[in-house]
Amino acid sequence: MNRFADKFSTAAALLAAAALTACGGGGGGTAPSPAPAPAPAPAPAPLPAPDVSAVTAADPGSTLPEGWQRGAFMQIFVRSYQDSDGDGIGDLRGLISRLDYLKDLGVKGLWLMPVTKSQDGDHGYAVVDYRDVEPAYGKLADLDELIKQAHARGIGVILDYVMNHSAGQHPLFVNAKDSATNPWRDWYVWQNPAPTGWSIYGGNPWRSTANGAYYAPFWEQMPDFNLLKTEVVDFHKNALRFWLNRGVDGFRFDAVGNLVENGPNAWEDQPRNYTLMNEMRVLLNGYARRTMVCEAPADPQGFGAAAACGGAFAFDLQNALMGSAKGQASAVTNLANYFKTATPGMAPMLSNHDSFAGLRPGDQLNANLAQLKLAASAYLLLPGTPFIYYGEEIGMRGASSLSGDASIRTPMSWSTAANAGFSTATPYRALAANAATHNVAAQQADPDSLLNHYRALLDLRNTLPALRDGAYTNASAADTVLTYQRRSAAQTVVVAINFGSAAAQASSADLPANALLQGKLGAPDLAADATGTVRIAMPAQSLRVYVLR
Repeated sequence: MNRFADKFSTAAALLAAAALTACGGGGGGTAPSPAPAPAPAPAPAPLPAPDVSAVTAADPGSTLPEGWQRGAFMQIFVRSYQDSDGDGIGDLRGLISRLDYLKDLGVKGLWLMPVTKSQDGDHGYAVVDYRDVEPAYGKLADLDELIKQAHARGIGVILDYVMNHSAGQHPLFVNAKDSATNPWRDWYVWQNPAPTGWSIYGGNPWRSTANGAYYAPFWEQMPDFNLLKTEVVDFHKNALRFWLNRGVDGFRFDAVGNLVENGPNAWEDQPRNYTLMNEMRVLLNGYARRTMVCEAPADPQGFGAAAACGGAFAFDLQNALMGSAKGQASAVTNLANYFKTATPGMAPMLSNHDSFAGLRPGDQLNANLAQLKLAASAYLLLPGTPFIYYGEEIGMRGASSLSGDASIRTPMSWSTAANAGFSTATPYRALAANAATHNVAAQQADPDSLLNHYRALLDLRNTLPALRDGAYTNASAADTVLTYQRRSAAQTVVVAINFGSAAAQASSADLPANALLQGKLGAPDLAADATGTVRIAMPAQSLRVYVLR
């Protein structure tokens, strides 16, 4: 029932009560006292006024070095990283206190899962305000300080941006849902009656109301924007400029395959999605040294292309990475071949915050240290921009008492102190199952730890230009042995990985005759033969890296 009907019903009830009072009682005697008139219904709360104000581009510039965005990124769930104020919830000030750790590890960028004000009070993807910070995390000034402190350490900060949908409590949707004639109605996707024949991720995406059905495939409280409307696209562009003007270094765009729907069999990876993301990339290119990466599981290559996002997560590489770490020869072959044809802007990863992308590597590999090191070696030296999921570098496992996404978004394991050093209070969520044994403090002191292996790999990536920017050449797989070269104008690096459980020999050709190669990570120096081929003795489950002198 809409507001006009409510008012009409209330008025009718008052008139009826007045009429009964005027009639009085029949027969003799004293007339009964009239029944009291019902209290008038409270006036409906005024609808919130959405902020759709324009934001003019005002680039503050960038103090980050050229090419910073080609270094490794750390994906951070602020709620689970470090609590600074003792409420059991991670916050921006807590993250600031851990920036030195991240710098020492060797990461060059941070991807923050949504830090905007949200309705869900957890993951953050139900955005209530696109221009403010989640109160549990702090204030805008805290985010400004994080950016300042990260930049001082040569680290960029990109934000998760949710363009596909808002929260149900966003002022725009509160208006749109109020009535079919509300001026904000067509900022979202509506049909009346609800269409049939739709099934998205196993469910009906249409949510019925008294005045029509809206489209919300992920959750009824996350309605999809109508991104065919120019004003809606402009709203998002203004929000992006709001953050870029504050010094944010770019964005990770959520669910870009779902932006536009053209029917029950045409709701993913529609042509308009690619041009929309190209528009966002053009906007970012108007700012100095900014970057973006897109989540597009169904078409990472298409969205990673320069005509769209210019960078996308390599969901189509994950199986090859994890399979190789387990010693699967077919996976090693797929790994060797991937970057021979892949879009240049791909972003390799082992896992992330979504359970559909797989469990944490610590769980997938059953905490096998050798295999975890191989998985890291497999993707941190490849082309593209690698993304590390927080805690991956210490082999964190999920919480045994939780399931689904919650189990892989647990508080960071910092030490053996109470609550794993995450908070002085009881954490809002259960700790990782192996927090007592796999934590930063324990692994920093162990030269053979997974953490120190990550540090060594990132140091190679940061100090060898060919690993950061070089071409991917001479790649081959022989059973469980992978070899390839990374070549820049001034440097050639040879990488060999034996994923197998037995010793093997690797070879790499197309080098200068009798070339000398300097071993890294403790490997002995080698020389190529007269044909320009180097042969490398590979212990079981080992990595070898050589730099051409």
